[in-house]
Amino acid sequence: MSSPTELLKELISISGLSGFETPAATLIEEKWRPVTDELELSPLGSLHGLKRGTGKGKSVLISTHMDAIGLIVKKVDGEFLRISNLGGIDIRVLPGQEVTVHTEHGELSGVIVQPPAHLLPEGDAKGAIAMKHLLVDLGLPARQVARKVKVGDTVSFANEPTELSGELVAGHSLDNRASVAALTLCLEELQSHTHLWDVWAVASVQEEVGAIGARTSGFKIRPDIAIAVDVTFASGPGASGWETFELGSGPTLGWGAVNHPFLFDQFKELAGKLEIPFSVEILPGRSGTDGDDLQVTAEGIPTLVVSIPIRYMHTPVEVIAVKDVQRTARLLAEFIAMLDEDFIDKIVWDD
Repeated sequence: MSSPTELLKELISISGLSGFETPAATLIEEKWRPVTDELELSPLGSLHGLKRGTGKGKSVLISTHMDAIGLIVKKVDGEFLRISNLGGIDIRVLPGQEVTVHTEHGELSGVIVQPPAHLLPEGDAKGAIAMKHLLVDLGLPARQVARKVKVGDTVSFANEPTELSGELVAGHSLDNRASVAALTLCLEELQSHTHLWDVWAVASVQEEVGAIGARTSGFKIRPDIAIAVDVTFASGPGASGWETFELGSGPTLGWGAVNHPFLFDQFKELAGKLEIPFSVEILPGRSGTDGDDLQVTAEGIPTLVVSIPIRYMHTPVEVIAVKDVQRTARLLAEFIAMLDEDFIDKIVWDD
């Protein structure tokens, strides 16, 4: 069994931005090969792992998006690079960040900088500095920058994972590599379980730009049910209201339009039996996860969204509790193990 902390750190130490997920997919494929029976890449690059059950072909799809937010080179401007975002980024934290520019000539280290306030257009120096004014400095003369970097090269955060007190891990890309870690641990745990249903483990692409990978993977696999595993907002500075969840309080179970009430009840009952703490997350409309598109794939797939609390989402210093990842993994594995041949016949939309 993998060390959850080391697995998390390894998964967030690799690039794999939205639309450019190959480095992450390669690492995840390495982790999943010993615990699945088949592996394949979808035409869009999502990784599909099949672990066969002993039953008659019923299947559950567990979707965890592997893409991360980041940046892309928009213009080579002399010694500097102008950048744009891939996915939603909190621009307030960008100045001063260490980054890696991925080029066909190799990786280049850089830092994100901003012009002095008095050189910015009037009014633009107040508050967060807009992306259009930010630059990446590689420390190279303009001639070398022009030779090494081209428009379209990706830029990822370069800060190393940090273990904090209280069994917390901080770093970039925990959204959603934390869920990939949970699914990986689930697959490892299933090695000692007998399960009737086939399990499709999916590391989907391009969630941060529209849940595109999950939409196509769900259509190809056509599972009987689906679980989307993602992250949600944890309590933190200025964010302690009813819409946030404490780190270490276990996963959240989605309740609302995207979430099938029967699956919600099954997970809630199972978590109670296993004494796994959980919270109910109200998702009255779209959830902003792979679940949105999975539930309306083909004729419709009964879907539930399970989320892991995370602080400082969409920044390079996201923070997560390792035990929440472990609890999510166990809940998924035990749910899969309890699926019987008649389960699908019991599913009715009864709210």
